[in-house]
Amino acid sequence: MNQTPLLETERLTLRPPRMEDAAAIFESYGRDEEVTRFLTFAPNQTLEQLEEFMRARLRKMEEGAAITWAITRRGDDTLIGMIELRLHGFKADVGYVLARRFWGQGLMTEALRAVVDFAFTLPGMYRVWAVCDVENVGSARVMEKAGMSFEGVLRRHTRHPNVGTEPRDMCCYAKTR
Repeated sequence: MNQTPLLETERLTLRPPRMEDAAAIFESYGRDEEVTRFLTFAPNQTLEQLEEFMRARLRKMEEGAAITWAITRRGDDTLIGMIELRLHGFKADVGYVLARRFWGQGLMTEALRAVVDFAFTLPGMYRVWAVCDVENVGSARVMEKAGMSFEGVLRRHTRHPNVGTEPRDMCCYAKTR
């Protein structure tokens, strides 16, 4: 699948990303050290870095390995984050990011619910899962509120270049059908 469907929630529109989104991402969260703290990449230092990241995301979508959405406010197309569903046969994992000024409003929970619900419309999909750093309490709450269940801690699982060089423990959440 390489076609990103439009998903709408009460307050959000999840739409296919476009290269033109790079500048909005750079300005709203791409270079924000707090937003990128627990991500697997460092904050973007230049718009060119972010444009290369966008080209890589769009290639993954064309290859059918992932479905990526730009998260926008419904009605005004203000880009506030991204969410990606990475397909692995009968299961998929989710990654997401949200601009800091939109934290604490339930928006990422709303987006994650929509993506998980969409995932279970795909033929043969039985499991959607995601991980977050053990210190990323906000992300853990997002997954819980989106209906995902805590499955355990994956020890020394992921490197976060913004936190240190050693692999860190991750909390794993999933929803199954």
